[in-house]
Amino acid sequence: MTGQTFSEKLLSIKSGKKVYAGDVVAAKLDLVYMHDGTAPLAIKVLKDEFGEEKVWNPSRVLFFVDHVAPSSNVDTSKLHKYMREFARKHGIKVFEAGHGINHQVVFEEGYAVPGALIVGADSHTVTQGAVGAFATGVGSTDAAIAMMTGSLWFRVPDSLKIVLEGHLGEAVLGKDVALYLLGELGTSGANYMTLEFHGSGVKNLSLDSRLTIANMSVEMGAKNAYFPPDETVMQHLERVGAKLPVKPVYPDPNAEYVDTITVELDKIEPLVATPPLPSNVKHVREVEGVEVDQVFIGSCTNGRVEDFHAAARILKGRRVKDGVRCIAIPASRRVFYELLRDGTLEILVESGCTVTHGTCGPCVGAHFGVLGPNEVMVATSNRNFPGRAGDRTAKIYLANPYTAAAAAVEGKIVDPRHLLRKVF
Repeated sequence: MTGQTFSEKLLSIKSGKKVYAGDVVAAKLDLVYMHDGTAPLAIKVLKDEFGEEKVWNPSRVLFFVDHVAPSSNVDTSKLHKYMREFARKHGIKVFEAGHGINHQVVFEEGYAVPGALIVGADSHTVTQGAVGAFATGVGSTDAAIAMMTGSLWFRVPDSLKIVLEGHLGEAVLGKDVALYLLGELGTSGANYMTLEFHGSGVKNLSLDSRLTIANMSVEMGAKNAYFPPDETVMQHLERVGAKLPVKPVYPDPNAEYVDTITVELDKIEPLVATPPLPSNVKHVREVEGVEVDQVFIGSCTNGRVEDFHAAARILKGRRVKDGVRCIAIPASRRVFYELLRDGTLEILVESGCTVTHGTCGPCVGAHFGVLGPNEVMVATSNRNFPGRAGDRTAKIYLANPYTAAAAAVEGKIVDPRHLLRKVF
């Protein structure tokens, strides 16, 4: 009998029947979460379309104030109040402004666990696949149904097997692996598929890098991503405390895949996605010399400890170039505190970075660094569509934190390896 992929096996467990790619099932959820950009609409749908305010299990529903946080205008304040009042009435936990970006907080607070079925009202919910969960984004209507019933329909996705081999090289992080795959697959090459990661290279990736890769799987069209939970994941959960039952699910050896892609990590160099698509991927040396107005280091993609340690290696003893704005936003309060404790924040501040609390901010063009006409930004975030971070004529180059920090110092895109090798 044909074996099952991770997604086939997990959705079989959650639906109570054996299923394969293409089957449509109703599955029981373990967690539902949403933020200030999506929760107000989900609440409105619950009230207006379904005519009730039933919440399936308040302990399994989370709200986050992170997109425009703290509020920058009265209209947003009204939405935040609407969320808080609903949450207070139903006993839903609200992670307030400053706590951090929803995907990072769900991970670091132990809500993302192996074998969980998670939906979030945000496309980057796929991030939680880094720990072996089935996690995917949904719209506000589906989020309302999920919040009310604790279950949701799914079409079981096909799976693409990605075999990682080797180790990452100098000034290369998980971001470059994600960009490499985007260059290979494009923005629709994995439409409604699970990116299932395998190979000896997985254990050589930090958990932070796995989170980055899973986060950007949706940019390839993926339904979700999956990294097999290993000792690194289990140690993380022991440290933070799992909030949900840990029940790892692994694919069968004889599972069937749409295709298999092998990635030699040693051969990946620092990469840059040029506007207007995250799939326009080039080696950093191909875009050297592009002048920048702003650098953004942060987001749910690259706002973790590993990312700021990388940026600090470039920034230590150097200054952000005059005329360049460098905005550094740790993804959560916990990340912020760790960087404060180990001295990384001091390096960022001394170099001339503007450092603030965990928020989505400039990634979505909300605040803390919205771009003006024709401005150029190098960002560690995940999207570079026209208008993504401000004016539609602004240009966004996506890169890893080494490359972003190097651009801040030089005022233009450069190969960060040059700065790492330079001796003061």
